[in-house]
Amino acid sequence: MAKTYADLLLEVNERVTQVSLEELRARQERGEKFVLVDVREKDEWRQGHIPGSIHIPRGFLEMQAASRLPEKDARIVTICAAGIRSAFAAKVLDDLGYTNVETANPGFVQWKDRGFPVETPFAFTDAQLDRYSRHLLLPEVGESGQQKLLEGRVLLLGAGGLGSPAALYLAAAGVGKLGIIDADTVDASNLQRQIIHGLDRVGQSKVKSAAQSIANLNPDVEVITFDERLVSTNVDRVFDHGWDVIVDGLDNFPTRYLVNDASVFKGIPVVHGSIFRFDGQVTTFWPGKGPCYRCLYPEPPPAHLAPSCAEAGVLGVLPGMIGVAQATEAVKILLGQGEPLVGRLLQYDSLKMEFRTFKLRRNTHCPVCGDEPTITEYIDYQNFCSR
Repeated sequence: MAKTYADLLLEVNERVTQVSLEELRARQERGEKFVLVDVREKDEWRQGHIPGSIHIPRGFLEMQAASRLPEKDARIVTICAAGIRSAFAAKVLDDLGYTNVETANPGFVQWKDRGFPVETPFAFTDAQLDRYSRHLLLPEVGESGQQKLLEGRVLLLGAGGLGSPAALYLAAAGVGKLGIIDADTVDASNLQRQIIHGLDRVGQSKVKSAAQSIANLNPDVEVITFDERLVSTNVDRVFDHGWDVIVDGLDNFPTRYLVNDASVFKGIPVVHGSIFRFDGQVTTFWPGKGPCYRCLYPEPPPAHLAPSCAEAGVLGVLPGMIGVAQATEAVKILLGQGEPLVGRLLQYDSLKMEFRTFKLRRNTHCPVCGDEPTITEYIDYQNFCSR
């Protein structure tokens, strides 16, 4: 005889262990370790959820359980609006081999009515839900991660070869506030690699041109422009905007050392990139977590060993590869996902299409980030780099 829905529900309720909302709240207050899985639909989750819960819609449970719930013996409690979907979800998890699964009964509606803690997620607009839909599908990003991006603050040093792709992809990803500092104007020779600019902006300031492109790409992004060169007298003003990450696309050594020292003093991670002819490199200098720029380069090389792109040339597509890698690092830092290139240097040879990674170690005798630093304020960087 075929089973009815009522028969299936009865079987599930007999098989699955139920926990009351009062007991669930008591476990939270006692600090007990368990995973609370909310199996409601997205629109329900957006109206509010229990703090600390993870969201796996019932229709995606079988597909996402392995990646979202990797520990088969973890204590898991499922919850839905009224306790029915969560009971079926608990049975599915039991069938998948999870050994310690319970279901909350009743569900979230009663939890909220009883005045227990509720967290209301970031209110995305319909346009944002559409724009960032591919991010929202990623468990490592999701709505909470996209909120971090929209609330993130990234300062780009330069709107040139590296700053152009980095700025465009950070804006496209929805980083809410981008700062750009550059004192130069757009030149026709820039357009071979500086893709954020165009022929109609030759002679225009680079920061104004970059802001125009970003506004056209994503209206969610606020751009703060600094149409000036970064020097010791303005670095504090530029850096003191609560930046989460700095993306370094600089092409001169005095400013690189200035940025390093300022970032160490202020504890801001710097995603460093550089290019030369057909080669590029990327690393992340994160104060307190790894080496700084001075650990890698205690002093600048002689000028004849480090010519600029204007002197030595550069393959036009190369900055795109390095700039996008820098943007990726910045996004990872904002999300708190993955392993940033802290203590590692990624080198790219475009002619051989080869990537190599080198380990970097913090110098305990470094004059800035070492155990007993001797540089504690800004110095004469032009003089230091011309010795």
